Amino acid sequence: MKKYFRFEELGTSYRKEFIAGLTTFLSMAYILFVNPSVLSLSDVKDLPDSMRMDQGAVFTATALAAALGSIVMGVLGRYPISLAPGMGLNAFFAYTVVLTMGIPWQTALTGVMISGVIFILLTLTSLREKIINSIPIELKMAVGAGIGLFISFIGMKGAGIIVKDDATFVGLGDLTNPTTLLAVFGIVITIVLMVLRVNAAVFIGMIVTAVAGMAFGLIDTPKAVVSSVPSLDPTFGAAFQNIGDIFTVKMLVVILTFLFVDFFDTAGTMVAVASQAGLMKDNKLPRAGRALLADSSAIVVGAVLGTSSTTAYVESTAGVAAGGRSGFTAIVTAAFFLVALFFSPLLAVVTPAVTAPALITVGALMVSNLGEINWKEFEVAVPAFFTVIMMPLTYSIATGIAVGFIFYPITMLCSKRGKEVHPIMYALCIIFILYFAFLAE
Repeated sequence: MKKYFRFEELGTSYRKEFIAGLTTFLSMAYILFVNPSVLSLSDVKDLPDSMRMDQGAVFTATALAAALGSIVMGVLGRYPISLAPGMGLNAFFAYTVVLTMGIPWQTALTGVMISGVIFILLTLTSLREKIINSIPIELKMAVGAGIGLFISFIGMKGAGIIVKDDATFVGLGDLTNPTTLLAVFGIVITIVLMVLRVNAAVFIGMIVTAVAGMAFGLIDTPKAVVSSVPSLDPTFGAAFQNIGDIFTVKMLVVILTFLFVDFFDTAGTMVAVASQAGLMKDNKLPRAGRALLADSSAIVVGAVLGTSSTTAYVESTAGVAAGGRSGFTAIVTAAFFLVALFFSPLLAVVTPAVTAPALITVGALMVSNLGEINWKEFEVAVPAFFTVIMMPLTYSIATGIAVGFIFYPITMLCSKRGKEVHPIMYALCIIFILYFAFLAE
């Protein structure tokens, strides 16, 4: 085992790897409770049950997808990188695809599964590098920042901090409302912990918020802490039910968005974690193909189980900071996700007020991508700006990507820089124009 994971070469040990794996798990454990809340659209009232995914089944699917994905990454990629259903991707799944587009969640799972299969095929060919290189860095960064604003908006809306206003569309909510105050308290606590650089700050912030909610009678105390694992029956295999419904322009855009966001999010996360761990060689990521194959395989498995796209987590850097250097760190994290399967009763205390701090904090971290955009070049700044701003304003990640990708070739052509635009970008521009033409019908 030590030889396979190169403990001696990497200067690590079982003790270091265990502590690192536990640290990573605590840093990303919030997804166990946030993901079921998001995919079930728990903060949206008066929805038919058919539009909501079963929270218990999603909890189980989330834990299993995280465990299996992390194990494959640890064994195949041998990196201290753990996986779980991604923030932002789950919001796109629930709020854009299901709620806004009206696509059944079963069909949305099919879209996730197909995107994973395409990801696998791209990973096995040279197309992966071509696609990565075809999309300018400014748009990649804009997508991440836009998603950050979007999930932050969802968190504020669910907590009642931001509410509908007939005169101004949105406005400040009633800050004297006890549940809204609870969310504000949670946000403050989480931000303080983040500023103090406390490991697992987001997870701890959720726990403190939930405890405060129970103490003041705003959240019902769970009847148990440990129980049997919730059944997967409501979601398992649902991705195969509506395969025939994916052959539309609307679903093509959905699949492309799932693929695009996960593709670049994964690549960026792996480079960030590997760089911190000192595992980069000549500015390149060794075994990148294996790591990407592990990630793409986890997407397919997660979709079959019943959750949105599984991806590499930047929270893995917390484990690296604690000493993790090998794939054994990811395996330890996976083991904790399997143990977590027995703590589903705690879902009862995860209300929108409890998830809001997590959504807003993660959103704030994602918005830091704006610093990587050259705002002085107007032809680049405009499509980046539209990508970012259209996501929260239209309540759609896909719309933000589509608008930005349409404007980029236009502004570059007008500035006589059309030759710098990759043919793939022109093709995507046409696809997204057809997307809007289809929606207008």
